[in-house]
Order: sequence, then C-alpha cells, then structure tokens
Amino acid sequence: MKKIVVFWFRRDLRLKDNAGLYYALKSGYNVLPIFIFDKSILEKLPSKNDKRVDFIHQTITQLNEQLQQYHSGLVVLHSTPIKAFEELITTYNIESVFTNHDYEPYANERDKSIHQFLATKGIGFKTYKDQCIFEKTEVTKDDGKPYSVFTPYSKKWKAKLNAFYLSSYPTQNYFSKFHKIEIKKIPSLEQMGFKQTDVDIPIKTIKKEILIKYSQQRDFPALQGTTLLSVHLRFGTVSIRELARAAQQLSETWLNELIWRDFYMMILHHFPHVVKGAFKPAYNTILWRNNEQEFKAWCDGKTGYPIVDAGMRQLNATGFMHNRVRMIVASFLVKDLLIDWRWGEAYFAEKLLDFDLSANNGGWQWAAGSGCDAAPYFRIFNPTEQTKKFDKELKYINTWISEFNTSEYPLPIVEHSQARIKTLQAYKTALTALH
Repeated sequence: MKKIVVFWFRRDLRLKDNAGLYYALKSGYNVLPIFIFDKSILEKLPSKNDKRVDFIHQTITQLNEQLQQYHSGLVVLHSTPIKAFEELITTYNIESVFTNHDYEPYANERDKSIHQFLATKGIGFKTYKDQCIFEKTEVTKDDGKPYSVFTPYSKKWKAKLNAFYLSSYPTQNYFSKFHKIEIKKIPSLEQMGFKQTDVDIPIKTIKKEILIKYSQQRDFPALQGTTLLSVHLRFGTVSIRELARAAQQLSETWLNELIWRDFYMMILHHFPHVVKGAFKPAYNTILWRNNEQEFKAWCDGKTGYPIVDAGMRQLNATGFMHNRVRMIVASFLVKDLLIDWRWGEAYFAEKLLDFDLSANNGGWQWAAGSGCDAAPYFRIFNPTEQTKKFDKELKYINTWISEFNTSEYPLPIVEHSQARIKTLQAYKTALTALH
C-alpha cells in the first residue's frame, strides 16, 4: 500500500491559504483530507438544534464538493479523535498527520494524546500556525515576558508586522497532490443526533464599503456597520492573513479588532487559569448575588431594559449579537444584577455562532473588570445612556422587541443607579479585604 499523509481539518475549513494544508501538499506524498465530528465535544452540547454543528456540516459538505473536482474527497468520521485515527491507520499507510495549531485547553490535551498515539505507530504529527497572525511568544515584552495589557501589546504587534506575516500560502498550486478516492458519503446531521436549523450564514466576502466606514458605524447596532465575518474567522472559512491585509489597507480600527483576537489567544496560552477564574485572582473573592430568576430574565431578554433585551433576543434568535450590545448586556449582567460573569460566559458559549473560548472569556472578564485590562472595576455602562448614544431612534430595539412600548413589555427588574451602588460596594469590599 502506497504511503500517504493526512491533513486534518479543524478550525481551518478552507482549501485556500491554509498553512498546514500547504505543508502537507508539499510533503512529497499524496494528501488524504479528513474531518472528525468529535464525539467528546458534540456529546456535551446542551441542544440538538445547535446552529454551529449545522454550519460546520454545511461547510464540510461544500469542502467535499470542492475536493471532488480533484478526484478526491473528505473522509468524515463521527468519533473521538483517538478512535478515528485507530480506524484510519488500519485503512491507510500513513507517513504523517498534518494539521494547524489550536490553543484551547481541550485542544492541547487532544493534540498531545494524538501525537503520543501516532508516535507509537511511527507516524509523525506536524502542526502549524494558521488561525492568528502572531501566536504564543511571538509578541512579548523586551524581557521575553508576555504582555497583559492590550495597548502596548498592539503597538509591538504592529511594529513587528510585515509582508512576510501577511503573505498567503499558495495551496492552489498543489491541488493535484490530493489523494484520489471514491466519493464517500458524509454522515448526516440526523445520524449524529442533530437537527437541521435555520442558521443564517453571512456571506464571507470582505465588503470594502463597510471597512471604509467601520470606525464611524461599528457602534450602531441598527446599521449594517460590521463585517459579520466573526463566524468565518471562528471556523477558518476565511484566512486571517487575507483579512489582516484588507484591514491594513482600509481600517485601522478593524485591524485593532483582529489584534484583540490574537491578544486573547496569547493570554489563554500564557495564563490558562483564566478559563476557570479571574485573570486577576483578587476578583475571585467578590460575593455575587446570583439571583436565578434575574438570570433567566436576562437570558430571555425580559429585564425591562430595552437595549439589553434586544441584544439577548437577537442572540437567542440568530446566534449573533452586535459587538457594542455584547458589552452592554455583559455589563448589565455583572454590574447591575451582580451575577458572576462566568454564568454569562457559559450562556454566550452555548448560543454564539462565533463562540471562541479566548475572545469570549476575554470579553466577559473585560466587562467584569477582572481581566487583563487597565480600566478600573468602577466602569459601569448605563443602559439608558448607551441607548441614547447608539440607538437614539430605537430602530434596533424595535427590530427585536415587538411588544416595546406596550403594557406587555416588562418593568425593569432592577433600578440602575441603586444597582450600581450595590455593585461598587461588593467590589470594594472584596478588593479592600485583600489589602
């Protein structure tokens, strides 16, 4: 049996400009592309109507069709990664497995065990940087220590950036190296225990007109002022290098958003304790109220604060929420209701199409004041003032709250100015007790 190499698709669901795939195609062997619907992840999902699973399924179906143009196809397994590779090595004579780096704790453990398993069979395991521009220790302070504040990190990031880091991997020159296989059927959603959803996938083109006006329009949720590319970035259906090139030309503000993404991945790499608790451990001592009825009202978009409720209803209906509104609803949960930010983080993790552990965690810790951020804990958003600033004509609110301004709309569950005082007191008590 002729030796081949495997390329394992994960958070990089594209053929174009894909680092690990490029190195696999150039390895001198034919390349068998695979995708694993990982049972250890899927079985933990609370809903069988998960829009993300549907999105991935649609995407790999398209990938498979693209590969068929080269008389190849995607081998799709519904299994745990170890079992999937046990099966693959009985069917194919594999020289090496190529894939791209992942940075989350589960992914690190998984990759370590796959690496060890393949090594016992004399099979190489090679991984590459693909989902960010700079990773791990590529941007550090002059003494080699990691940054924990964004602004100096972003300055160093920009100073280091050059054409080399933004250049594409020309995978298309080597597509003839895909292993020829007969067409294989992809397991259906139903076979894996999931259902088709009404997932609405935004198109993955970079709209120049949006980027040109991005800094002026991105904070207004009623406008089409953001790129809607976050879900594509999350699953790697677009290349970060392509987006960073466009940002460099058209929008410094959007480039900063991409740098935040690298920053949070770097934080997760150096400070894995953020997954379970505060970046600044002192904040783990805050006494939260954690009122379950109020949490439910927040989840359902029934707090009586229209901008908060519109955001939560948008999230529940679509799997997406406008970024400005994400900050408002997070601030409201933590600073008005005094509910542990981890409750909100977990709810977002369940609902967001573009859920990304490092960015979600970073955003929630930013809202709670417990993260790697120079801003003080007493930054508290006033939902009414935020509405006046960013949805003055109430267009966004009216889009998502059909009963707005009727007797059916709930009264506010807390009074903002009183809630603010209670929160400041709770934070102060926790933080002064440590000094």
